[in-house]
Amino acid sequence: MMQTDCKKDKDLKLFANGGLVARTILALLLSLAAVVPVAAQNAADTVESLPGIEITTSVDLADIYVGDLITYKIAITYDSTYQLIPPPLGVNLGAFDVRDYTPDVTTDLPDGRKHTENSFTLSTFTTGDYLIPPVPVGFILPDGNKRYLLSESVPIKVNSMLLDSDDSADIASLKDPYEFKRDYFSYYLWGSIALFLLLVGLFLWWKFGRRKPEVELVDLRPPWEVAFERLANLKQQSVIADGEIKAYYIELTEIAREYLGRMYIINVLDMTTGEFLSHFAEREAPDNLHADMKQFLDHADLVKFARFDPAPERAESDFEFVHRVVGLVQDDFERRQRELEAAQANNGSVTVRGGSND
Repeated sequence: MMQTDCKKDKDLKLFANGGLVARTILALLLSLAAVVPVAAQNAADTVESLPGIEITTSVDLADIYVGDLITYKIAITYDSTYQLIPPPLGVNLGAFDVRDYTPDVTTDLPDGRKHTENSFTLSTFTTGDYLIPPVPVGFILPDGNKRYLLSESVPIKVNSMLLDSDDSADIASLKDPYEFKRDYFSYYLWGSIALFLLLVGLFLWWKFGRRKPEVELVDLRPPWEVAFERLANLKQQSVIADGEIKAYYIELTEIAREYLGRMYIINVLDMTTGEFLSHFAEREAPDNLHADMKQFLDHADLVKFARFDPAPERAESDFEFVHRVVGLVQDDFERRQRELEAAQANNGSVTVRGGSND
């Protein structure tokens, strides 16, 4: 009996160590997958330091247990002559899940510099020693060049809730594997049917020829009509009630981006959120629309890429925000059109009167 208990304890430790190694490797792969694309893009412009810039990272707890919440902060102090490119939030926090966040808050310092701080509430359910990887922070210099600085990585130790391996429950020995006998008849049957259908399809294609590609239809309706229709369809789909919150935000952000792209003549295809906001900031838009769109898209990126699960009330308010944006931009566009038509009419009347006097 003593030998059997020792053997079980040994097997249990090997099983736990093997799971720990597997989880550690998986976490490292996920961290590398998140960091490598950004590092590959910015490697040529990355520098060790820039005058007047300080980047600090911190956590309130560096030694936690599985499921504990930690607060991770990124503080950026920079000279006002630089233009800050916000870090790619939501894709570079390693093996940690985002439970809550506080959007960037910018303050002006007495020495003329600016201070921006982002705060995240993180957690994980795997044990081991982890690193919150460096975050790339970009700046546009006064001469127009871009440079990137990397924040320091933050080590986190995640402990198991089991204080001692001897406290773990005993694991029963595994039964011998059961070998199922394979029946290949169904494979041969369905394979023969698939081959027959493929040959019939090839014959019909060869006999009747390929159909001419259909002409792509262009929706000539005003952009706001298209956007309102897509919003109504999204409302009827009940995506939030079905738990598809990520799909809901993907569709909602596409509606907003495509609508603003058509209204302000921006080619939004294949643009990242940062690139879209940079181009949109150059357009003249109603008051506070640039800042409100940045806050909305940053929050949506956390839902789409960082597994952040917002409350249903926040999802509903974001829907109403996009609906208001469509109407606000429509009213602004129609006002500009009326002013332009009035100006053209006034110019035309002046020209006619001048001709009659001559």
